[in-house]
Amino acid sequence: MTRAALLVLADGRFPAGGHAHSGGAEPAVKEGRIRNADDLAAFCRGRLHTTGLTSAALAAAATHGLDPLALDEAADARTPSPALRAVSRKLGRQLMRAARATWPSPELAGLAAARPRGAHQPVVLGLTARSAGLEPEDAAHCVAYETVSGPATAVVRLLSLDPFEATAVLARLAPELDRVAARAATAARHGLDALPAASAPLLDITAEAHAAWPVRLFAS
Repeated sequence: MTRAALLVLADGRFPAGGHAHSGGAEPAVKEGRIRNADDLAAFCRGRLHTTGLTSAALAAAATHGLDPLALDEAADARTPSPALRAVSRKLGRQLMRAARATWPSPELAGLAAARPRGAHQPVVLGLTARSAGLEPEDAAHCVAYETVSGPATAVVRLLSLDPFEATAVLARLAPELDRVAARAATAARHGLDALPAASAPLLDITAEAHAAWPVRLFAS
């Protein structure tokens, strides 16, 4: 295991397509629920402890060696919004391309063959981490960080928020990221039925509305 592989996987410049998505921040900004750094912190915290925890556990479980096809079905069941299911599979397909070029493995090839239209992104990320020699908690940390860094980066663009303020929000959330990653990794060790299914209904509702916008800056 090389810890540097985690830095590569978590790097925003890794060509996995996440830069085109706001994680629900774009509709939240339009609706006035994110207006400043404090609002961004509240939004990120809510996302982290709901969909972030769920996705981190799925990724950790894939890294742990649970059946990726069963995990893909579990991800589907935990994503009630059709728009978000489509986004997750699109991101999974893009990540799969990058992962197979970077850390090719028979497990990644098998999942790509079984899900040619894309497996859910957290499952692909977990299997990517496994192929890179990382641990389940590494994968969980990567997902937890993506859960909050995506909206933070998007809000800098959407509101012209000071990037120093956005980065400070992420830094203050660091202890919570650690706790969520540890909780996700612990759940993964106890099997599929122990994985959390926390959700954020408002994110689901706004994702459906956002998908119908004729003009938008981000894909989701």
